[in-house]
This record gives sequence, C-alpha cells and structure tokens, in this order.
Amino acid sequence: MYGDHPYHKSCYRELYHPKCDVCKQFIPTNMNGLIEYRAHPFWMQKYCPSHEHDGTPRCCSCERMEPHDTKYVTLDDGRKLCLECLDSAIMETLECQPLYLDIREFYEGLNMKVDQQIPLLLVERQALNEAMEGEKRGHHHLPETRGLCMSEEQIVSTVSRRPRFGPGFSIIELVTEPFRLTRQCEVTAILILFGLPRLLTGSILAHEMMHAWLRLKGYRGLSPEIEEGICQVLAHMWLDSEIMSGSGSNIASSSSSSSSSGPSKKGSKITI
Repeated sequence: MYGDHPYHKSCYRELYHPKCDVCKQFIPTNMNGLIEYRAHPFWMQKYCPSHEHDGTPRCCSCERMEPHDTKYVTLDDGRKLCLECLDSAIMETLECQPLYLDIREFYEGLNMKVDQQIPLLLVERQALNEAMEGEKRGHHHLPETRGLCMSEEQIVSTVSRRPRFGPGFSIIELVTEPFRLTRQCEVTAILILFGLPRLLTGSILAHEMMHAWLRLKGYRGLSPEIEEGICQVLAHMWLDSEIMSGSGSNIASSSSSSSSSGPSKKGSKITI
C-alpha cells in the first residue's frame, strides 16, 4: 500500500523485491516461498545462492563476485582481479621494492629493525606452492597462501616484468626469471603473490616480515597459533598506520588483509 492506494504486484516487485548484484535478476524465492540471498560480510554485495556453485568468479583480493556486466582481469595463474583492485595492484618484484622499504622503516620505528637484506620476490601461485613444498619448516596458511617466509635454499621463479594485458583483460605476456636463494641467515627470502593491491600486498609483507624477525632473533618454540597471531597483529598495525596517514589509496585491498584467505568465502545467508 502507498497511503490508501494498493500497488500493482509488478510495481511492488520492481520497487521492493531485491535484485542480484551479479546477474541483475530478481532473487528467486526458496522452497518455503521466502526470498533467500547471500551477502558479502564486508561489501554487502547481494547475490543468488546459486552463484556460489555455478562457477561465478570472485576477485582474488576483495572476494567480490564478478557481475555479468563487468569483466574481471584474468591473471596468468588463473586468478581473477576486479578493476578496482587492479588500480593499485603490484605486478612485479621491482615495483614492490619501495613498499618493502616502507615496511622495513615501519619495523625500525617499532625498535624492531631487520638488519639482514632479505630478498623480496613477487611470484605466481604455482611458484609459491612449489616453494611451500620445498620448505621443511614454517607455518603454511590454508586454504590459499599469499605469502611465505623462506628458510631453505631453492631456485624460485619470480615475476620480473609488469605483464601486458590484451583484449578481454587477459594477460598476453608475463615475464619470469629464476632466482637462486642462498642461505646467509635464518631467512632466505620472502615470497608474495603478484597482482594484489598495494594495501593487501603490504599487509601480507608486514605479516611475513614478523615471521622473519622472530626467526632472526631466535624466537623458536612458539606454537603456530601464537606466532600467526603475533604476525597478524603487526600486519594490522601497519595497515592502520597506512590508513591513518592517508597513503592507502585502495581501501578495497584491505578487506582481506592477511597472508591467507579467510575461513570461508561464502556470504552470509539472509532470508526475507
């Protein structure tokens, strides 16, 4: 009703029935006649429950689903990246070095200076997985690892040149080169997934830097849960400092700021 006047059913539906942010259609009712949809807990992107199982891609950074009227970028290792996250994505190892220096200065400001020159390498998903298999120690983050603090000598394939994009936002040229890790201290390198936004890349790097600091200072015997918690605190401290200073240009990248993806990518269940 609008005042004393009833709505046409079609008009009422057009005004008040929720539409899916992915397929842009009216969200269907469930078997009980209730409108049921999923909503991302941070972005509140509403979508039909079926999209969780029909292969609809998600952004590998912010985890938003790809709307049917928008094309996400396809990275060379199969990950998808939305255009908002692409805007500040760090795509090659050299491009990440200024951020690495910023985070080293952040640690120094906490009286936690890391004197050793630890290589920082941006890598593809496959290279990161292979490096994980070659590690005899360290904590591996599941279901998907985005960063790794290395202790073993290996040869790692690193992204050495910013990729070029072709039609349909697909990568047509990705240049990698082998990098030999040599053991000069307790940490041989820090590896980060390429193609993530600056804030997310930085929070992962700050997390892995804490793993490195603990190893270099001889803090052994910590339980994995305690060590991961400490590292995550440092990641959030760095992220807060960036947001407070206004230098974080892409807030989308901070929604999942950890070395691993969250416990579930599914949205919250909502019924009307």
